[in-house]
Amino acid sequence: MRKKLLPSPGLSFGIFCGWLLLARSQSAGHIVLAALLAVVMPLLMSPLRPTPGSMRHLGVLVRLILRVGGEVVRSAIDVGQGVLQSRRPPPRGRFVVIPLELRDEHALAALAMISAVIPGTVWSELAPDRSALLMHVFDLDDEVEFVRTFKARFEHPLKEIFE
Repeated sequence: MRKKLLPSPGLSFGIFCGWLLLARSQSAGHIVLAALLAVVMPLLMSPLRPTPGSMRHLGVLVRLILRVGGEVVRSAIDVGQGVLQSRRPPPRGRFVVIPLELRDEHALAALAMISAVIPGTVWSELAPDRSALLMHVFDLDDEVEFVRTFKARFEHPLKEIFE
């Protein structure tokens, strides 16, 4: 019964407190309205919530997080040097098509976040059948090597974690 009435207690609590803070009032009317909103809004939004994904291999997840962190630092330095060094040849930015093996929506969302957070890469488009990703890379020497490295460093661990 409680789970049906409050499918997301944390969200309900946040809505309740948020309403009272925004209203700057703790009158009885605002408390009743905040409680009503805290119950009704999560119920109305529950069909929009994605189904929870299953995650396996916590060790792989930890290694992936550390790898992404290291890649963010390395790429930030590379992009910064590319922008600041005027004597260097201009960056060779290109669009790259990366064939994907991932099909899990949670894994694809994680891959999108990874590519968005790494400086110098931008997730541009996902094929309608989820078979390929179009990505823009700030400075690219070897497209084949980039695709191989991207898949090995990010796609394969995500596949192991989510599928």
